Amino acid sequence: MSVLVVTGTGTGVGKTVVTAAIAALAAEGGRRVAVLKPAQTGVLPGEPGDLDEVRRLAGDVTTRELRRYPDPLSPEAAGRRTGIEPVTPAEVAKAATELDTDHDLVLVEGAGGLLVRFDPSGSTLADVAWSLGALVLIVAEAGLGTLNATALTAEVATARGLNVAGVVIGSWPADPDLAALSNVADLPVAAGAPLLGVLPAGLAALPRDEVLVQARRGLSPWFGGEFDPDRFAESTSAQT
Repeated sequence: MSVLVVTGTGTGVGKTVVTAAIAALAAEGGRRVAVLKPAQTGVLPGEPGDLDEVRRLAGDVTTRELRRYPDPLSPEAAGRRTGIEPVTPAEVAKAATELDTDHDLVLVEGAGGLLVRFDPSGSTLADVAWSLGALVLIVAEAGLGTLNATALTAEVATARGLNVAGVVIGSWPADPDLAALSNVADLPVAAGAPLLGVLPAGLAALPRDEVLVQARRGLSPWFGGEFDPDRFAESTSAQT
């Protein structure tokens, strides 16, 4: 099963942009790509959500959203407020398995972090990854505070029997501060997994052809890109 679960260390870390960049590279390489969003929160019916952003940035990829909640809360809290039925790990696993039958890569993008609750029983994206036997990709911030959040995410994933493929910095600032520069070397240690990419801030505002260029430059060969973590670390260490 070619399924990758994409989680963040929190909200606003660039998870959707990373998902779109991976999808764009895979599609450009001739792979059939699907992106599954189990729960979209904070978006009204008919409004553009994360999957619209993925299609805009990545082009012709299959997308599927299982549940949408208007309140900008966790899926469990948003569902509780509105009475909309919660999404379950079994439902997500079924959808991912169906997509996997006729796609080469299925990306499952979570909502927020790995332990954000889907339902009153406490089900999370970690349960989805476990049920699928899928690798987990952590999207992290660049700056101060990211090491703790990344280490906690990775530790929980490992404790639950999940395999962390690596970590990607979702938004690299044009003018990185000392913390960001130092974290390039420390993030893989915190994650216990390799640095698989660094994407520039503002990527979502670029046209699709430039998104592809930046995705190739900023993502590991594991995704079909050209990113070299050692070379990037060397370039940042020279700035400290």
